[in-house]
Amino acid sequence: MLRSRSISTPEGRASMSMGTLVPQATRSTPETRVADASLLDVHAEGDHIKVEGQGAWTSEYADSLEQAVMQVASHYGEAKAVEIDLSRLDRMDTFGALLLERLRRVWQEKGVEPQIVGLNPAYSVLIEEMTRTGREPPPPERKPPGVFERIGREMVVITEDAVSLLNFVGAVVAAFGRVLTRPRSFRFTSMVNQMDRVGFRAMPIIILITFLIGCIIAQQGIFNFRRFGADIYVVDMVGVLVLRELGVLIVSIMIAGRSGSAYTAELGSMRMREEVDALRVMGFDPVEVLVVPRLLALIICLPLLTFVGSMAAMIGGGLVAWFYGGIAPDVFINRLKDAITLAQFEVGMIKAPFMAAIIGVVGCMEGLRVGGSAESLGQHTTASVVKAIFLVIVVDGLFAIFFASIDM
Repeated sequence: MLRSRSISTPEGRASMSMGTLVPQATRSTPETRVADASLLDVHAEGDHIKVEGQGAWTSEYADSLEQAVMQVASHYGEAKAVEIDLSRLDRMDTFGALLLERLRRVWQEKGVEPQIVGLNPAYSVLIEEMTRTGREPPPPERKPPGVFERIGREMVVITEDAVSLLNFVGAVVAAFGRVLTRPRSFRFTSMVNQMDRVGFRAMPIIILITFLIGCIIAQQGIFNFRRFGADIYVVDMVGVLVLRELGVLIVSIMIAGRSGSAYTAELGSMRMREEVDALRVMGFDPVEVLVVPRLLALIICLPLLTFVGSMAAMIGGGLVAWFYGGIAPDVFINRLKDAITLAQFEVGMIKAPFMAAIIGVVGCMEGLRVGGSAESLGQHTTASVVKAIFLVIVVDGLFAIFFASIDM
């Protein structure tokens, strides 16, 4: 026996009272009022059902249509054969096609393939597109990398950074060669401006930090040497440590954090504003225009800052030795003359230009690698400081081995 069940909602009941084809007996049975009769009709015969779509399946009737589809799915989900008749459909948009596909998949998941009849050919492309939606297989679950995989990835990143650094060093050397062959192309004004920024303006903080470092070294030396009655040897320790190692190392680390990060931020901002690309379009080499003046300014200024910082550290050590250790200034100076030689001073000063070159190259390279986002700028600025400090310490250790091997 063929039974017709109309789907009703409050809106549907209002329309039925004005004259739908649903029998009164059917409307009075609660289980037969499943959805909106103006949009969806269901005719059931045993396990076989026929769903008739009608009216406008558009976003304008989204609430009623979605409720109708959900109720049909809940009431007739166990059907064994389904026919969906769309011959009475007036209009359909993407929302209607999506709900039709949702209704089809209710039965498809249970092994029943609904037959669609009476579909207007104008909507066939839309229906096919919705059929493909959500059919892509989910991406395979990614397991967290193991220890060896993380080590391998880090080694790859380190190798890529090393290759990039070597390439950039080659570009800088080539730019220096072009400047030497065409001296008029060198931007002397830019170099002087950078010397003022990375050199003279950095002097107050360099003097303060190195002065405090000298004070701390002297205080700790006196505190520990006093146990053995060897207070005077603190002068030797301050002189040798400051001139050979700590003077240039502390200044280099300070400049890497101050000027190296500034180089990265400046060039990175220019990259984000496409000023570097504009230089290339105008026929200028960005390395020659932007990097060479900054690098030369740093190579000139860092030895000067190292000298000033070393003097400030020894002054700080002398003051602490005087007030804390009872070593008079004239005794401190005379002992310092015996403890240090010109070679000690030369060792520190020879390192300074190499440290400056490392800081400048790393800072400029990271700046020119910045992408188009503020996040990229922050990442490369951080990487610039970390890499520069790391390389400065490594190179300082290599110099220490080298000077020890030549007995200097």
